[in-house]
Amino acid sequence: MAKKINELFKKDLVVINMGLEPFAENLRKEQVRVLQMDWKPSAKGNKKLISLLSQLRRQKEITVNIEQANQEVAIRILKAKPTLVGVSTAGEAIPGMRKDMILHAGPPITWDRMCGSMRGAIIGGLLLEGLAKNKEEAEELAGSGDIAFEPCHHHSTVGPMAGVVTWNMPVWIVENKTFGNRAYCTFNEGLGEVLRYGAFSEKVINRLKWMASELAPILKKTLERCGEIDMKRIISEALQMGDEGHNRNRAGTSLLIRELVPQIVMLNENREKISRVVSFIHSNDHFFLNLSMPSAKCTVDAAQNVEGSSVIVAMARNGTEFGIRISGLGDRWFTAPASSVGGLYLPGFSEKDAALDLGDSVITETAGIGGFAIAAAPAIVKFVGGTSRDAVKFTLQMYEITVTENDAYQIPYLNFRGTPTAIDLLKVVQTGILPLINTGIAHKEPGIGMIGAGLVKPPQRCFDDAFEAFVERYRN
Repeated sequence: MAKKINELFKKDLVVINMGLEPFAENLRKEQVRVLQMDWKPSAKGNKKLISLLSQLRRQKEITVNIEQANQEVAIRILKAKPTLVGVSTAGEAIPGMRKDMILHAGPPITWDRMCGSMRGAIIGGLLLEGLAKNKEEAEELAGSGDIAFEPCHHHSTVGPMAGVVTWNMPVWIVENKTFGNRAYCTFNEGLGEVLRYGAFSEKVINRLKWMASELAPILKKTLERCGEIDMKRIISEALQMGDEGHNRNRAGTSLLIRELVPQIVMLNENREKISRVVSFIHSNDHFFLNLSMPSAKCTVDAAQNVEGSSVIVAMARNGTEFGIRISGLGDRWFTAPASSVGGLYLPGFSEKDAALDLGDSVITETAGIGGFAIAAAPAIVKFVGGTSRDAVKFTLQMYEITVTENDAYQIPYLNFRGTPTAIDLLKVVQTGILPLINTGIAHKEPGIGMIGAGLVKPPQRCFDDAFEAFVERYRN
C-alpha cells in the first residue's frame, strides 16, 4: 500500500477540490492542476430542512406523487395559450371589483404597513377617481377604513410596481384559450414620473385621464376590428429579438404596433387622436409589459391547486413583503420581508433613496420569462447592471430549480433551448438557488417615481416556510 501511495505522488497530480476555494489557490501556486467544484451542502446546511427533505425521499410513494403532480402543472403551463381578447375598465371586467376597492401588488397589506411608493400610488388612485381633492384628503380616506385594499392576485389581476387598480382604469383582458381562465392588467404609462412608481402629480393624473378617455376607446375599437391576438406567439418572437418579457419589451412593443396600427389608421377617428395614440405606444418601450404580465398570469393560474404539486404559481411583492403561493397548498401566501434591489440608478439617486422590492411583474419569472430568460436579452444589462456573461450564467442557473423547459419560449444564444419553466419549491430549498428577478426601482417616498432598475433575489425564508408547510401536509 505504501509503495502505491509513493508511486502516486511521483505522478502529476490532478486535484478535485470540493472545499473552500483558497485550498485550490494554494495548490495552483505549487503548479498543481485543480478543478474547483461548485459544491454546496443540501439546503445550505440547514439541519431541519435537510431532515425534512430526507423524510420525503424515504417515502417513495410521496416522491412519485409529487413528481407526477409537478409534471401535470408543467403540462398545463406549456399548453397555455394566452390571447388578448379585449379592452374594458376594471369596474366592468375584473371579478369582485368595487368602487370602494383599490387593488395593489403583492400579498395582502394594510395602509399603515404600505411603503411610500405604494402609498403614493394609492393617493394618485383616489385623486384619479375623484374620491379625494388633494394629498391630505386622500391620506385621510386611505387610513379611514372606508377603502378596501386587496391584492391584484386575488382578482385574477396583476399590476407592475405598486400595481394600483381603481374602478375606472382601463384594463387589458387576456384569456388562456386552452383552459378558459382570464387575467387582467392596466395599461402601461411609460417610465419615470408615473403612478405605478408612486408619483401622483397633476401631470400623472392628466396622463391617466387621457389614457382612459382617448387611448383605451381607440384600442378597444382597434381590437374589435383586428380580432384576438396570440400573445404566446408575440412573446416567443420577442425573445428571438432580444427581449426577456419583463424589463426589456422593445421587441414586444414593436410587434404589438405591427398588429394594431394597420387597424388603428382605418378607424373613423380624428387624425390628431390617432397620432397621439400611435406616438404614445411608439415612445413607450415598456408598453408591452402590461400584456406580458397578464399573459403569464393566466398561464400559471391554470396550474393552481394541483394536489401534491410543489410548483410555485405566484410570486409577488408589495414593497414591504415578498410572497409566494404553491400549487399544492391552495391560496395560502408565504411571506418574508422584501429585499433591497441592487442595480443602476438615474442621475441624482442612489440606494439610500430606494424602496424595497415591489410589484407583481415577477409573475413573468414565475411563468419562465423575465429574469429566467435574461440570456435572450444581453442588452438588458445596460438597464439593470451586470454583464452579458452574467445574463447567460443566471439563466443556466435557473434550469436547476425548474421542472421543465418551455417549448415555445426559446433562447437563441443557448442553441434555442427552451426557457427554464415551472419553479419547483423543493429544488429551491435543496439547492439554495433563489429565483432571479429583474425589476424597476421606485423611490421610497411617495410622489417621486422611478429612480432606477436592477436585479434582486427574494428572501429565503418564505421558501423555507412554504417547504415546511408542504412537508407537513404531504409527508403522511
